[in-house]
Amino acid sequence: MSQEWFTRHQALLEEAVRAIHTRGYWTPFPEMPSPKVYGENAMAEGKAAALAYHDREFPLQDQGTPERWVATERSPYGVELTPKYPVFAVETLVRQAENAMPAWQRLGPEGRVGVLLEALVRLNQRSMEVAHAVMYTTGQGWMMAFQAGGPHAQDRGLEAVAYAWDEMSRIPKAAVWEKPQGKNPPIKMEKRYEIVGRGVGVVIGCGTFPTWNTYPGLFAALATGNPVIVKPHSNAVLPAAITVRVLRDVLTEAGCDPNVVQLAVFDDRQATQQLVQHPAVKSIDFTGGCAFGQWLIDNCRQAQVYAELAGVNTVVIESTDDYAGLLKNLAFTLSLYSGQMCTTTQAILVPAQGVQTPDGVKPYETVVADLAAAIDAFLSDPRVAFAVLGAVQSDETMARIDAANRGDFGAVALASKALTHPEYPNARVQTPVLITCDENDEAAYLEERFGPIAFVVRCADRDAALARAERIVREHGALTLGCYSIDPAYQERMVDASLRAGVALSFNLTDGVYVNQSAAFSDYHGTGLNPAANASYCDAAFVARRFAVVQRRWHVKE
Repeated sequence: MSQEWFTRHQALLEEAVRAIHTRGYWTPFPEMPSPKVYGENAMAEGKAAALAYHDREFPLQDQGTPERWVATERSPYGVELTPKYPVFAVETLVRQAENAMPAWQRLGPEGRVGVLLEALVRLNQRSMEVAHAVMYTTGQGWMMAFQAGGPHAQDRGLEAVAYAWDEMSRIPKAAVWEKPQGKNPPIKMEKRYEIVGRGVGVVIGCGTFPTWNTYPGLFAALATGNPVIVKPHSNAVLPAAITVRVLRDVLTEAGCDPNVVQLAVFDDRQATQQLVQHPAVKSIDFTGGCAFGQWLIDNCRQAQVYAELAGVNTVVIESTDDYAGLLKNLAFTLSLYSGQMCTTTQAILVPAQGVQTPDGVKPYETVVADLAAAIDAFLSDPRVAFAVLGAVQSDETMARIDAANRGDFGAVALASKALTHPEYPNARVQTPVLITCDENDEAAYLEERFGPIAFVVRCADRDAALARAERIVREHGALTLGCYSIDPAYQERMVDASLRAGVALSFNLTDGVYVNQSAAFSDYHGTGLNPAANASYCDAAFVARRFAVVQRRWHVKE
């Protein structure tokens, strides 16, 4: 069956490989939830399917007999959705993964890729169900939950499969080696080359993007011959559980041991630490805070750790030929999903003397006031506000918003306001808070303040702003760097700074594209060159170290 699926989806795979080589726009999974694409009743059916998991044991009985069942989720929208998940001992999970690995390896690259392509297609067909699971567990607005949780996450999974296939297909299955010996007969040998996964992979999901951040490592590890244990964030289990269920169904249909992919839900951190330090675990994918991420890097030396950590994403405003477009773009950027994105701008650096615009120089104070007004105007339409802001997921983020409103981090230029959602009255909806400070107030803005909290930082001049931006990235990490400037020389200096710091750079975004958005097959998410991440979604390095080549050879007698 796996070979049949590879043949069926081979054109899709070839297009994906072409896309990662050309880096232009391409996606096989429609990003708009159109009834014409996903079905006339797909929206209602997907919502009903997600809500039907409430207060039920999630159907993963074929993973074995659990020690107990736990319910760990609480919806930021106040929706009743608390499925019960099976808890398995670490040794059980690892043993089952190791037992499943040999047959998964023997399936070969084509067989494994065929299974994964079929799984991605089926996940796309269940995008509405997954999207509602993402929305209700993370607090994302509906459209973001559908796009980022569904098609865009599937894009990232397919991208990882394409990179894995591209690397594995470079390796021939066999070769005849013949060395001339002058007048004597040549030495002739036949050789075989086997791609072997390095061992059990563990993918640790984050609470805000449980599919988008999980799929790259999950599909990269599987494609390269490794069984994977998926450990979701305790408050965003359902999207990962549905994903594991789909993969296990496809594996079973292919005649494989479904324990190639397992779900691990723990109710204590000690079990997670025991799992990631197990000698059989050879790769770990993690997205989350610096403390646990650094612990993984320091304490899991038996495994290759792919970590995306915290950072301070920065924008420099030096000059612009579209001041209104700049303000509108930043207002959307700071509002999107209440700033609960690893790519959202936190530090906005503005020269003290102001910003050159078509209407003259806008002083620092004017830029602050205009940005605050732009955020208010953007969110004045309730339909826009609730669609874009979503809901705040964690109590910790709510506490940071309260601290920012109190002035704990600096002078408040725009306070965060609580909004009442018309459909979900118990949802935690908050507008952004905007804080002013000087560049020397480092204690305020040089620590990641996850959530809808942004700082407009007054810098001595434009040169100080550029130097400060580079230093922020180099010392504190960032996944995104933005620059507004119409001075070609300044732009070149910013390019050089981004190369030295190792961060993706966006210039003069004013319409339709935002610094905190990343497109699969074209944008590299992270570089691995600054403290915010030690890997990239996705490049060859992200897949190549997940497998090795083991050869065998023998003499050929004439």
